[in-house]
Amino acid sequence: MKSNKTAKERLIFALDVGDDLDEALALVDLLKDHVGMFKIGKEAFTRFGPAIVEAVAGHGTRVFLDLKFHDIPNTVARATEAALKMPVSMLTIHATGGTAMMREAAAAARRSPSEGTNETPLILAVTVLTSLGDDDVASLGFSLKAKDLVPRLALMAREAGVHGVVASPGDIRAIKQTCGDDFVVVTPGIRRVDDITGDDQKRTLTAEEAAAAGADYLVVGRPIRTAPDPVAAARRITDEISKGLAGRTGVH
Repeated sequence: MKSNKTAKERLIFALDVGDDLDEALALVDLLKDHVGMFKIGKEAFTRFGPAIVEAVAGHGTRVFLDLKFHDIPNTVARATEAALKMPVSMLTIHATGGTAMMREAAAAARRSPSEGTNETPLILAVTVLTSLGDDDVASLGFSLKAKDLVPRLALMAREAGVHGVVASPGDIRAIKQTCGDDFVVVTPGIRRVDDITGDDQKRTLTAEEAAAAGADYLVVGRPIRTAPDPVAAARRITDEISKGLAGRTGVH
């Protein structure tokens, strides 16, 4: 994807805080000049509801609402319309919900641009969770390995009118080759060798590797949030993204 986005704009901080709204907003204030967007997931949204989206956006930041809608097409379309009444820049659905569900969500987004932002919100389909390996995928009944299933789901999403996908860093190149450079890839599972070990992410890369592979946005949570100096950790990751962007081959 040809883009003039800076390394900072490509970094999304996962605001996975569900106990204290003030704690979450303190992190927003601390990091808003060092990341491009804040991801609000199920934990925080279930605890605080739309109030946390409005509060985070009210601090002059962009919001990635990661609720991974997965239901019948009509229900997901209505949920998408409801979500976009908030100032949301990105929203997730599940690719395994099927083509009709993804098409309805994308159509709902076109009908209902996000309120409170000056941009068209991106609808992103989650492919295979980064916590799942090949054994997990097989246990769910899929005959394909994760590396083959992901680009197939991504192509389904593109054909349904979805803007991009959320996928493991190791799947970026295959997605770009299948769907084109203009298809957005947002990748979690960013780690360093000396970062947190023993967590639930299985298919990971460093920020530099993911950026070099063609990631358009990188989602990072625990490596920043649990660092002794979260700002320094965010700066380190944006430096890694910059190096990755400079070293890209075959992608833009």
